[in-house]
Amino acid sequence: MNRKLTKLIILILAFLNALIVTGENKRKLVWAEEFNYTGLPDAKKWNYEEGFVRNKEEQYYTRARKENVRVENGMLIIEARKEKFKNARYQKGSSDWRKKNEFTQYTSASILTRGKAAWKYGRIEIRAKIPTGNGSWPALWMLGTSRKWPKCGEIDIMENIGRKPDIIHGTVHYKSLATGKHKGAGKKIVIPKPYNDFHIYAINWNSEKIVFFVDGKKYFTYTINDDAGEGKQNAFRKPFFLLINLAIGGTWGKTLDPAILPLKYYVDYVRIYQ
Repeated sequence: MNRKLTKLIILILAFLNALIVTGENKRKLVWAEEFNYTGLPDAKKWNYEEGFVRNKEEQYYTRARKENVRVENGMLIIEARKEKFKNARYQKGSSDWRKKNEFTQYTSASILTRGKAAWKYGRIEIRAKIPTGNGSWPALWMLGTSRKWPKCGEIDIMENIGRKPDIIHGTVHYKSLATGKHKGAGKKIVIPKPYNDFHIYAINWNSEKIVFFVDGKKYFTYTINDDAGEGKQNAFRKPFFLLINLAIGGTWGKTLDPAILPLKYYVDYVRIYQ
């Protein structure tokens, strides 16, 4: 069976599964990335984060560099590598962890739909195969388009850390209306050796709740409430864009074992239904 026919069958089955899982029959596919081409990610759909970005992570995110991100054999591949690479934001004498080192020892990639596409509500579904090892931190997630964290809101569809390899996390973050501070809520599900195969990570999101799934199994429901804002001002009742990244180390990934590198993170497809 050729690759295109296989993809078509998977798409049909995924669509039918989405209808069954949601219990709704009115959703339609509104955006998709099947990665049926070769080269860099489609510039009409994807943008990049660049540099040292967050969480004091070890990797430097590069822009449009095939060594770190590419599409081949019908898959998106994000690769974290051990290599010396120039820090474009270096400032001699700076104490800022993003700027103080002239060179990084590790590179990776983070692609996102910011400025290209954003959605309010729907089913967001990604089929992916994650890497593993101490320090590995792959993620599939969303941010509110205002980008003023945590007020903008954050939806972590999937996070995994290599030091706890069999646990998949689903989480939301927002600014509490009551305290004015960051607040988070989430749950985890045990998936034995999730790094050995592809799995489907998804959320169903509407004006009342966000439901998290792995391979069609529901494991967390977040009920949108006024603690994140009242009515339409609630962060989770506004548009979000999507991010796919492979981080290493940092505040949650913890100590990196350089022997695990290079790491490869595979994404088969991204599909948005509304």
